[in-house]
Order: sequence, then C-alpha cells, then structure tokens
Amino acid sequence: MASQEAKELLSLGPSEVGSLNDGVNFRKNPEDGKCYIIYKSGEGIRACKNQCKHQGGLFIKDIEDLDGRTVKCTKHNWKLNVSTMKYVNPPDSFLQDELEVEVSDDGGLRLLELNPVCVTYLTHACMELQLGGKRLMFDPWLKGPAFARGWWLLHEPPEDALDRMCAADLIYISHMHSDHLSYPTLKVLSERRPDMPIYVGDTSRPVFWYLEQSQVKLTNINVTPFGVWQNIDDHLRLMILMDGVHPEMDTCIIVDYKGHMILNTVDCTRPNGGRLPHNVDLMMGDFAGGASGFPMTFYGGKYTESWKEQFIRNERKKLLNYKSDLVRSLQPRIYCPFAGYFVEAHPSDRYIKDTNIKNSPVSLNELINRTAPDIKTWTPKPGAVLDLGLALRDPSNSAAITDPPAGAKIYKDSWEFSLYVDELNRAISSAIFKHPGWIQFYYTWAGFANYNLVVRMVETDDAFEPVAAGYDYLVDFLDLSFPSSRPDREHSYLEIKNRMGVMRHVVLHGGLWDDLYIGFQNRISRDPDVYHHNSTSNSGDESRFTPFAVCEALVMNG
Repeated sequence: MASQEAKELLSLGPSEVGSLNDGVNFRKNPEDGKCYIIYKSGEGIRACKNQCKHQGGLFIKDIEDLDGRTVKCTKHNWKLNVSTMKYVNPPDSFLQDELEVEVSDDGGLRLLELNPVCVTYLTHACMELQLGGKRLMFDPWLKGPAFARGWWLLHEPPEDALDRMCAADLIYISHMHSDHLSYPTLKVLSERRPDMPIYVGDTSRPVFWYLEQSQVKLTNINVTPFGVWQNIDDHLRLMILMDGVHPEMDTCIIVDYKGHMILNTVDCTRPNGGRLPHNVDLMMGDFAGGASGFPMTFYGGKYTESWKEQFIRNERKKLLNYKSDLVRSLQPRIYCPFAGYFVEAHPSDRYIKDTNIKNSPVSLNELINRTAPDIKTWTPKPGAVLDLGLALRDPSNSAAITDPPAGAKIYKDSWEFSLYVDELNRAISSAIFKHPGWIQFYYTWAGFANYNLVVRMVETDDAFEPVAAGYDYLVDFLDLSFPSSRPDREHSYLEIKNRMGVMRHVVLHGGLWDDLYIGFQNRISRDPDVYHHNSTSNSGDESRFTPFAVCEALVMNG
C-alpha cells in the first residue's frame, strides 16, 4: 500500500522561529521565492501557502483586523482567518489547505506538504482526483443543461469548480453524451485554458465528433487506444477501457498512482466486457437509471400510467441489484455511487420528473453494506473530500471524509432556464424552415435508408400539442421518400411529436436525436410495439457536409 510522502517547503532555524510574532507572519523561501503564512499562538503554530483558493492571489495583512488573525487577498479581497484556516469573506466558503508543521528538538521547524491522495466530488459524474502534485478531473459538466433542455444538474457545484477544472493537469471525458461532454462547460475551458490535456478513448463514434461545429477551441485532445497504460509521470498512469455492450461509444478508466488503484466505470453497462481488476482502492460508477425516454415518453397501447410505474419500479430494482452484485464481485476497498445526479427541472417536464423515479445512492450503499460489509461506501455531497490514504489506513476514521463547509448549497434551485431554452428556440425562426425542401435535404444528409420504417414527425409546443406553423410530415425510410399518406405495404410505423425548438436546433446544427429521446423532448407511439435499431446513417461521417451547408443551399436556391 502506498503511503503519503512529504515535501519540505520551508525550513526555519531556532533563532528564526524565536523571531516569529504572535499572530500572522509572512516568510519567504530564499531558494524559490515562494511565500508562506505562519500563525503563532499559545496553542502552537499553524501554516499555509500564501495563495488564495479562489484564483491564486497573494495575501497581505488585513489592516482592519485588530486581532492579527486575518489576511486579505490582493485580487478580490477574500479574507482568510489563519487561526482557523477558514475563509471569512465570503463566509462559510472554503478551508485553506494547511501545511504540516514539524518542530525539531533544537527549536527549529519545517513546513511540509504531504502528497495527498484525495478525491473531491463536484457534481453528477465530475470528480477531481488529487494524486500527489497532479490533479485529474473526470467528466466536467458544471454548467448548463444536458440533452438539449431535458437534464439539469441536481447538485450545486462548489463555487470554485470551474477554476478547479481550468487548473487541473488533465481531464478524462468518458463519452459523447452531454452530461459528460458539456460544451457550455468546455467553452469556459477553451477561453481560459485551450491547451488542457484531455484524454478520451478511441471509440468508433468519436467523443469530440461535434467539436468543430461547436466552435469550442480545444487544442490538446489525446485519443488513446483501449487497454494501454498512458504514463503521465513517473508515479501516475491511466488506462481507458471500452464497454462490452456499447463499445462504439462508452468507456471507463483505471487510474494508478503509486499503487493506489481507482476504477471509474462511469455509464458502462458491462465495463471492459466484465474483465476488471479486483480489490481496487476506490471504485465509482452510475446507479440511478432513468437515462432514457423509455417508457415515460411513450403513449398508446399498453403504455398506461400503471404499466409505466410497474416497469420503472422493476427496472430500477434490477439495476440496483446488478450494481450491488458487480461491486460485491470486485471487492473494492471503497465504493462511491455517482453519475446519476440529474433532475428534470424545467417546469414543462414536471410529468417526467414525477414519473422517472430513480435509484437512490443511499439505497445502493445500504444494499452493498448488507451484502458486503467489508466494503466501505461513500455517498458524496458536492465539495466533499475523501482522503483515500486515511480511509484505507483506518476505514472507521470519520475524518477521512470532509463534508462541504457549513452553509454550502447542496441542491440547485435555479438553472438559468431562459438563457438556454431561448438559445434552442432561436432555431425556430431560422430562414431554412421557411422552405419545405429542408425536409428532403436533411434526411438525405442523415443517410438513413433501406429500412422498412415509416415515421410521422409532428412539430409541437412544450405541451406536445401541434403548432399551427409547424411541420407535420411522413418519412418512408425504405426508399427515403416523403409520402402524403402511409404506404399500402406492411411496414413498421412510428409517430413522434417533437418540441419544435429542440427539433429545429438538432436539424440546424446536425445534432444527435439523443437530445430528443434521452432528453425527454418528444412523445412516441409505435406500431407494432417493437424496438428499432439500425446504425447505417451518416452520423459517423461528418466529412461530407453538415446541415449548415444544407441551410445555405436552401436559402440561396429558395
């Protein structure tokens, strides 16, 4: 088992220690010029780096502090009480990372920085790993919605979450779904740190397939082969693995730091085909369910409210048992359920929120505790920190988990709906949709054909009622025609009602229909009631042209 190592940051001789005043002292290391804050009192000595946790500014003495305990940041006037290592402005925000003070027999002292192995939960599937001097981040979805306007963050990320992302040493993004690959979040990264090393797996459906169209500029994306260790430094390496059920898209990751093994299975249904390491130090994975439009968005036939309720209850129970069995079979030292903290928060999706009941992380952890009591479980809150080294040395030590500061917001209660929904709805007035010819252009571009399926597409308002100015049309995918009525031959039939703004945004920008289906932005009826899956579309070939070119052609040609 790896142990924490210490790095000496500053050494003071006995006479220098004797010259320290009661209260706040600033001392600089003459070798590297870095400054440290030392607080002396009758209870002993505490110390920290002279660096604000907000944006890295330097502290100076606070002339308004008569007790000599507080320092003030020169950037944004944040204040730190060095006697408690708590920030007092803003109140109840952060704790300063404290240095170890080692006093020698002759009265000298050393300031030491431990090389920690800590994991901080930020929100949904976003974790920050502090591994010695390196910081890694998983799947940063920190702002905006996912799947068009269907998913919103349940947990409020810590106030400095975006700063942490931009200060990380590398980021891993598991797959293309927007609750893991968040362009509103990555836009912030591109503006502040476009050269951030980002690691993704070499999936057949590329994670960053939409990068060029998004106009988000990221210049250091590393597409890595599956099952091959990527050495980050002498002590840190990572390996990306594919999913056994959806290898074209989903991935998971193993991180190894000085023998500490961390396994993140993310959304994988059968990670690495079931070939996974046993007895890792920390395992994390999804738990909630509900990441699909089925059956909530279906209507007609058997899809009564009672049928949906029973189906959802059974599926969630099966998922809970599967996750528990997987954890029990792998016997990690610690397990953390994550990647399920989203909510259908928009008022227009109240029906989905009430119907789409999800598993509780507490329920999963309780099941694991009953069936595998030797496995320690962690139900995280945003900003909570797991000291992995301490937890492994003493699993019963409650100090291994640091909860968010008192008063920190746990659950979001506002989401800037208008900002993001208005952006989607701007597609409604695009000139392209004044010309009915867009329909043929779009489906020709999509390239899905030679399949005996007829689909009726109806543009609707938020309540899924047809819009007078909206389109209502048929697509026959057998020969990619657009008939005025259903053909006489035997065929499968889908009727799909789509919210107009989201559908037109998807068309205009060449987006995935996942935004409609997984995002609960449509209502579906099918006859016969069978699942259709055929991947012979143009979704993987962005090299020909995009709907932007289609739009230009239509507008120019009238």
